[in-house]
Amino acid sequence: MFIEQAEQLIFNTVQLPSLRKNSTATLTINNKYLSTPADFLSVFSLAVIDGTGRYEYLLNKDVNFIRQAYPNPTVTALPRYYAIFGPTTTNGAPPVTTNELSLIVGPTPNAAYGVELHYFYYPESIVVTGTSWLGDNFDSALLNGALIQALRFIKGEGDMIAMYDKLYLQSIALLKQLGDGKLRQDAYRSGQYRAQVS
Repeated sequence: MFIEQAEQLIFNTVQLPSLRKNSTATLTINNKYLSTPADFLSVFSLAVIDGTGRYEYLLNKDVNFIRQAYPNPTVTALPRYYAIFGPTTTNGAPPVTTNELSLIVGPTPNAAYGVELHYFYYPESIVVTGTSWLGDNFDSALLNGALIQALRFIKGEGDMIAMYDKLYLQSIALLKQLGDGKLRQDAYRSGQYRAQVS
């Protein structure tokens, strides 16, 4: 439990490429709703693929915007916008609300378009798989995060919690430098890293 809590904390602190997943689906003609995968947490991007294979990336808006901009759902065209609509509801009698989220697009699709969804998810825990990207590449953050969770659970001494918290914050700072820095740039576009000389 402590390791899984540490993983969740780390995954919500640093955006690592290993937390992204790709899924394809199809928008149905005259249906403005799209179900998300079971492990979906949030959207990185959503693209509609038109009949020529061209990708059209949709803009994220609020449900209210889509309802106001396209008040008549029978008016159809290539979708331009999407929003997280809410839990999926089955069409059975009685309707059942699931734990999965759905998306709404606007305008309502005028054809069966392919879609490509890049999304954020929690990978399986190292507790389940025995190995993970985090455990293989940044075990210090995982270890110190798990120790903090365990010490808080057993009501450990404040100085021990403070010590492991400091170690955790140091490892998270290094992980953020990797995940939010180095993995998002290259020398061609960003230039080489230079430390200021005094």
